[in-house]
Amino acid sequence: MQRFFSIAVWFVLFLSFRMFVFAQDDATLFAGAADRIEQHRKDDVRIKVLNADGNPVSDVEVHLEQNSHEFLFGANVFNWNRCRTEEENESYKDRFAALLNYATLGFYWASYEKERGKPNHDYTKQVAGWCKEHGIATKGHPLAWNHTDAPWHEGIDTDELFRLQIERIEDCVQTMSGWVDRWDVVNEITYFDTYHRTQLHTEMWRKVGKIEFTKECLIAARKATPNAILLVNDHATDEEYVKVLEQLVDADGKKLYDEIGIQSHMSHMEGVWSNTEIWEICERFARFGVPLHFTEMTIISSPNTWEDTIGKGNEWLTTPDGEEKQKDDVLQVFTMLFSHPSVEAITWWDLSDQGSYLNAPSGFLRKDMSPKPVYNALMEQIKTHWTTNVRLKTGENGIASTRAFRGAYTVRVGDTTTLYTVKKGAAGEIVITLN
Repeated sequence: MQRFFSIAVWFVLFLSFRMFVFAQDDATLFAGAADRIEQHRKDDVRIKVLNADGNPVSDVEVHLEQNSHEFLFGANVFNWNRCRTEEENESYKDRFAALLNYATLGFYWASYEKERGKPNHDYTKQVAGWCKEHGIATKGHPLAWNHTDAPWHEGIDTDELFRLQIERIEDCVQTMSGWVDRWDVVNEITYFDTYHRTQLHTEMWRKVGKIEFTKECLIAARKATPNAILLVNDHATDEEYVKVLEQLVDADGKKLYDEIGIQSHMSHMEGVWSNTEIWEICERFARFGVPLHFTEMTIISSPNTWEDTIGKGNEWLTTPDGEEKQKDDVLQVFTMLFSHPSVEAITWWDLSDQGSYLNAPSGFLRKDMSPKPVYNALMEQIKTHWTTNVRLKTGENGIASTRAFRGAYTVRVGDTTTLYTVKKGAAGEIVITLN
């Protein structure tokens, strides 16, 4: 009995030590985020000012103002002109464009092509056109997913369905070229035959083969528009997803995809990822040497779970305390991801609680499009703390230097204005000749 008691005590002490170490690691990772952001998100900028004779001009003010960010801060834009009222539509668009520079457009087969041969390209071009007008990069999602069948798929055999799937990919990518040139080509490959999967599409994937199917879809998308940026996207974050990615190569071992999509829905029971978990996931997929996109992120603004509310027939509502916690959690997660050198995009799922995934209170906006605390906090974080807007003075050599977040800039010296882009590893000198 005494021996059992001793073992139990040592086990409790071991768990306590593990938890202490984990908490220390978690805090240390977050504490180092600011330095990592400075290192990985900025580059050196030198601005040299000359007079008309080509001589350096000293003690003159240089204004370096960032217009857009290289990093992609986004959300899906599924509610574009689909809100309850025209006023809400305008508010949705205004708040989207004010905060974000990246939009995911819906290409779910069953809703995108309700009638055979009649895909909804016209609406999508309207959305993409609006995005282009506001300097918002676009991505299509998804081209292949076995989650829903269109009514007209019924009765089609698996061979014909596969042919139609490849045909659809080629049509969407080619037709939308210039409007949408980044794609989640195949969605949720790793555990493709588990829960909530349609029988017809799943049978087709299984017959073709999980890896072979994904390869063929990627090859078709590449053929349709060679310069398109292709992703595979998955909710799996484990070694099984790693094994899938390792196999998605051509005969020469070249990757068939350009970027890796990682879903991060945190509205379920497991809750918000810790700093340690975030870092481990980033490191797990950084080994592939391509950009990581956190493609579908949700953190709710309610203390209740889906099971407590929707599962019992109740409405899942945002709360003041939940909104404060959501704000803190989102800032933590965004800061950790922004500090990792392999991450190049974060996409929120959805911008508003209206029509959100699982009807969850996960939006940055409430159902009436009013901003939650998280929206205002992110506005300040992205547009102020993670944006460069400085006034410098040139030295005797006519040079002003600083470090600046990557992105597009306007550089002003007196009445002279020039545009410049700060790119990764492309630190250079901007030469401005005054009139």
